[in-house]
Amino acid sequence: MSSAKFRILARLVVVAALAALTAGCFQPMYAERADGTPGLREKLAGVEVPPLKYPNASREARLGVEIRNALAFKMYGNATGMAPTHRLEIRIQTSRSSLILDPTTALPSSENYGIDAQYRLVEIASDKPVMTGTTFSRVTYDMPGQFQRFARARAFRDAEDRASQEIADNIQTRLASFFFAGS
Repeated sequence: MSSAKFRILARLVVVAALAALTAGCFQPMYAERADGTPGLREKLAGVEVPPLKYPNASREARLGVEIRNALAFKMYGNATGMAPTHRLEIRIQTSRSSLILDPTTALPSSENYGIDAQYRLVEIASDKPVMTGTTFSRVTYDMPGQFQRFARARAFRDAEDRASQEIADNIQTRLASFFFAGS
């Protein structure tokens, strides 16, 4: 056997040995546990999401429902009947700014819509917060011409929906990492 083949074989043996040593460290995040302790799905299903608190009751009320429904779908899926162990309190604030103005009509042709969310995870048994955080979402959308008001309203609503989904994704990811790290 030549020395080049021997070195390649030795490297493969070292790589295989390292892979064997770390193989037991891998644990799928959403897998069911063999030892009977609750998995991540069960822990997320134990989070109660009450109606969101928002200062502006007109537009943000719809967003609160949108975020809450998206979070419930992401965390619970089809799980039902779980007793809540934690409560997730969320407050949102929205912003809207014009990016590009049409020089002839002085109406915006492109806008930026944003949602800032503050959340707090409270353990129900002790009524103490165990996690707090903030997240945000910024989406850009185009506004059609000045005579297309329904298209403008639809573009704005679609931007709200996209931003709401992004907020729900961010919060669900942070909750999953909190519960996974604590297990």
